[in-house]
Amino acid sequence: MPEAGSTGGVHSLRRDMGIWTAVSIVVGTVIGSGIFIVPKTMILQMGTPFWVLAVFAFGGLLSLAGALTYAELAAMMPEAGGEYVYLKEAYGPFFGFIYGWTQMWVAKSASVATLATGFYLYLANFVPALENVVARVPLPMGENGGPLDIRAGQLLAMAVILGLGFVNWLGVRQGAGLQVTVTILKVALLGGVIGCGLFWGHAHAANFSTSVAARGGVAGFFAALVAALWAYDGWNNVGMVSGEIRNPQRNLPLSLILGTMLVILIYLSANVAYFAVLPAAEVASSNRVAAEMLRQVFGSWGAGAVSLAAMISIFAALNGSILTGSRVPYALARDGYFFAPFARVHPQRHVPGFSILALSAWSAVIVLSGRFDQLFTLVIFPSWILYGMSAAAVLVLRRKRPDLIRPYRTLGYPVVPIVFVLVAALLLGFTLKNSPRESGLGLILIAAGLPFYRNWSRKLARSSNS
Repeated sequence: MPEAGSTGGVHSLRRDMGIWTAVSIVVGTVIGSGIFIVPKTMILQMGTPFWVLAVFAFGGLLSLAGALTYAELAAMMPEAGGEYVYLKEAYGPFFGFIYGWTQMWVAKSASVATLATGFYLYLANFVPALENVVARVPLPMGENGGPLDIRAGQLLAMAVILGLGFVNWLGVRQGAGLQVTVTILKVALLGGVIGCGLFWGHAHAANFSTSVAARGGVAGFFAALVAALWAYDGWNNVGMVSGEIRNPQRNLPLSLILGTMLVILIYLSANVAYFAVLPAAEVASSNRVAAEMLRQVFGSWGAGAVSLAAMISIFAALNGSILTGSRVPYALARDGYFFAPFARVHPQRHVPGFSILALSAWSAVIVLSGRFDQLFTLVIFPSWILYGMSAAAVLVLRRKRPDLIRPYRTLGYPVVPIVFVLVAALLLGFTLKNSPRESGLGLILIAAGLPFYRNWSRKLARSSNS
């Protein structure tokens, strides 16, 4: 199979990204809106700061287990498409197709929509009118089956997605350069936010003993874990641009592992800072916990500063998600399992231009479909079906393809991938129980791809027989 190219093999992707671009994709795509917003959801599920930190630590270790596992796959098969390539090799083209279909229509597009929604929620700190309802769709598509409200901020979020899609259409150097710049900026800003919370004289150890009424128990733990895993979601994205990374056998495992470890450190430090300043009840009542923390420390200008930091963080994650996610339907179409225009590579810019613009446009539409918490559940459920299968692919390929060259082997094999797969299965079961509407919608969208797969596989079979 060609590493990358157009349907005719004339134009190809280029390996223009180095190690620091790869690390910035991991860190910049993971750290988006979640760390600024999900602590409220988690404290309402678990009740105490200790348990919020415990769930964040558990989610981080689970993500690291995934990164350690994926590192073997990425170094072994450094092609554009990430999990699509791994699943196709381990289980056959059907499961590769299901992954690519789900990424395009549900997981990646809803992830981009969720990030853009978080962006406008923080911008509303400066422009409250963004929360205003500007249109109402008289169909039972909204909260509790009511009409669907469209807010001014959602329209802005759609414009941001489309603008970043255009930047990435201009070329990989433009998209990757923007990613490195904004990732460095947001890590520096997050360090400042954490430092202010811990060392500016407003920290109180007693806050860690406060609590609120919560669901608790195993059900509460997994509901909180869904929120934490949304905050960690994206550690796998660098594999999607494997075909554009220099020296991928070395740089892909390094970027996955180093990037994920850095995110865990930042997330735990941020939550310690939040609870050092705010008691549990104030975290539970705040949609913008980081902004509320700095409001306590510096007043209204502090809230404004952290809102700006959050928007920069989300902006970087949005850009990284569009940059990486667009390579999945491209890889699918390149192999004949998706709409042919997605396989086109721009002859001058060497990017899958149609795929970039199409993913951006569909993500913008999904912005209209729900609230932030509904959107991240829609992302996590189908994503973790495929994450679990991808991690299991390491076990399958060790037996099925022992001949493949493995520049990196999973640390802790086979325990690490097995634990990851088992926890993923538990997470899916509890998510289906706790959020049947969002989980069911994700499954329906996945199932909608089956007739298309049948059609494309028949075309490929006829082509190979002619």
